[in-house]
Order: sequence, then structure tokens, then C-alpha cells
Amino acid sequence: MKSIAVFCGSSSGVSTVFAQQAYALGKYFAVKEITLVYGGAKVGLMGAVADGALENGGKVIGVLPHFLQTKEVGHEHLTELILVDNMHDRKRKMNELSEGVIMLPGGFGTFEEFFEMLTWAQLGLHKKPIAILNTNGFYDQLLQMIDTMVHNGFVKELHRSIVLNDPEIEPLLEKMKSYVAPETGKWIKQDEV
Repeated sequence: MKSIAVFCGSSSGVSTVFAQQAYALGKYFAVKEITLVYGGAKVGLMGAVADGALENGGKVIGVLPHFLQTKEVGHEHLTELILVDNMHDRKRKMNELSEGVIMLPGGFGTFEEFFEMLTWAQLGLHKKPIAILNTNGFYDQLLQMIDTMVHNGFVKELHRSIVLNDPEIEPLLEKMKSYVAPETGKWIKQDEV
């Protein structure tokens, strides 16, 4: 994998372990020559993952809506900063630039971005690995909720397998490298899109 989109919080959270692991992920990308594609901000976990890559010689592409750039949250030292009109364009562009997705801890925006990419995978619109770096058990309850969706017939077991997860960086990346998407999407075939 040559490029991965990372969705994560614009806050750092209450525990320093979140920022530490975000930084470590960015550093891992730099060492493995994986381009980081992310939301373009200098704050929170977003800033930590970017700094981890940049400070270790990595390539970082930020995708930031104009309205957030005007609030001075944009990272000034990226390899490339792409400004877009809105949040939807941001996700679309990040999807175009990446070969996979990792979600770190975050809030509503992180969930929204991750679940749209996951839904696109479920529908067969892409075959990229979708992963959760489950730092400090942050997403344990979310993963239980996804299992509850399967148990109650709202998500097929086949589609549950799309969500990769691990608490550690290297095993998660290994799962992503070996990921094979389900042959069919939920209702649509790729050639019908």
C-alpha cells in the first residue's frame, strides 16, 4: 500500500496515549514510505499523525475545506495541501488519493467520515481495506455495536468482515495488506456504478 487515509479527532482526547499512538502511526508511515492522506489540520490527533510522518521524512497530503483554512487550523508544513469547497469534497478527494482507510479515536466527524467510506465498501463502490486502530480500547463498544447489528440482521456477516481492527499499528497494517474485499457489494456490482 502506497497511501492511506487517516480519519481522526481534531482534539487530542484526555489521555496522552491517543496522541502518542497517532504520532507513532505517522512515523510508521514515513518509515514504510506510505503517504499519509488526512484532513489537513495541525490540531489534535490530526496534527500528531501528520507531525509523526513529517518529522520522520514522510510524505503527507492534507485535504482541507476552505472554511477551515480561514479558521487557521491548516498545517503549514505539509508535502501538499489541497483545499476543497466542502466536507463531502474532502472525503471524495481523500478516497481518490488513498488505497485504504484507518480510523483513530475521534468524535462525530471522524465517525461520519469512516462510516461513509465503510458504506461505500459495503456497496461495492471500492475494495479498499477499512481499518480501526483501536487505541486503548477506544472503539471496543463500537465494535460490539457492529456485532449487535449483525446479530439482529441489519448487517451481514460478510460485510462485518470489511471492518478490520487491532490495537497495534503493525498487525493492523498487515491485516490491511492481506485484505481481500468481498466479491459482491450489498446491492450493486462495480460495473453497474
